Amino acid sequence: MVKALRERTRVEAGREPTPSAACIESPSVQTTESGGPERGDDGGQTSNGRKRHLWVETLGWLLAVLLTRAGLADGVAAPLLLGLVTPQDFPRLATICAEQQDHHAARDAWMAEPRTIWRLAVQGRPAGTQGFTPLEKRWVMERRNAWHSRYRRNSKDDERSTASRTAMLPISHSHLMLNRLSPCGRPAFHYRKEAA
Repeated sequence: MVKALRERTRVEAGREPTPSAACIESPSVQTTESGGPERGDDGGQTSNGRKRHLWVETLGWLLAVLLTRAGLADGVAAPLLLGLVTPQDFPRLATICAEQQDHHAARDAWMAEPRTIWRLAVQGRPAGTQGFTPLEKRWVMERRNAWHSRYRRNSKDDERSTASRTAMLPISHSHLMLNRLSPCGRPAFHYRKEAA
């Protein structure tokens, strides 16, 4: 369903059904005490929980998702995430944008193998910049993170099973795409003014 909705949404936006470029990112999300065995500390973001390794195309629509403990290095998880799909799934895909933190020997070795034609473009923060700095093509990841955080079940990971948590992301993503294709058109909520 996600594939059909993604292709239709891309066509509605004037794009080809399959992407030629994509981005990977792995934000951490805090878990509750009932978060199950796949939990860990992400020292860089000071959170105890899981990482959502996400692969999206340049409009922000989901291609693949992988959940791991938060302490797993992004570069170690990148080959696992990239291995969820094949070049045949996305025949036009040529470039995958990644953060500097994704740079890792395991990822580089996986990309060097002859089974894939993808090129990894590692983007770092421009020299001399501080705070949030949008990077070309990668800003869609920040936008996508904001979209998902509006869903209550995505704001914190309280699922015991990583399988059920992994399933929630494509479900909420499908809702986003359905809303883009056919907006519900509900008026904004306002409290009724009480009579004086």
